[in-house]
Amino acid sequence: MQLKRLALISTLAATFAAPALAAPETFVIDGNHTFPRFEYSHFGYSTQQSRFNKTTGTIVIDRAGKSGSVDVTIDTKSVDTGSDLFNEHIQGEDFFDTAKHPNITFKSTGVSFDGDKLASVDGNLTIKGITKPVKLEVTSFKCMDHPLAKKEACGANAVTTIKRSEFGAGKFAPYVGDDVKLVIAVEAIKQ
Repeated sequence: MQLKRLALISTLAATFAAPALAAPETFVIDGNHTFPRFEYSHFGYSTQQSRFNKTTGTIVIDRAGKSGSVDVTIDTKSVDTGSDLFNEHIQGEDFFDTAKHPNITFKSTGVSFDGDKLASVDGNLTIKGITKPVKLEVTSFKCMDHPLAKKEACGANAVTTIKRSEFGAGKFAPYVGDDVKLVIAVEAIKQ
């Protein structure tokens, strides 16, 4: 009887302790250190690189449970090509159509870990109201105490390639490359 009681107490203790070990943590994207970039071939002459200057969102990570979620919004009007004239051009109807579609969004559908490191994030990317599944390959991932914020922070770099024509932005393809490489540098502070 004593052995059964001890087994029951051990089982209950393990049951109530388990959720404490696998607690999701929420991180808010730091817009001063998060810059999604995109690059494409320009008539084969060069690889052009541009970025977005305003990004918001949240990242939830449960490192013990190897799960999480990502919800990101990119302000398309913050596109920065390095040229005011081209910024205006790329915001037009043929490309981002920022008057009708002021945001690009990414909402995760799943995450994968390789050991303790976040390895990839699957999700739905929406550009110009068109949603397609993408996989972001995480090339680096690190969490540690932020020396200035005095809170834990996580950072990552992720990459994927999309076809812009699949999002209603295929003007001048294939002369201007249809394949667009997305490179995302993100930092987020724990709440």
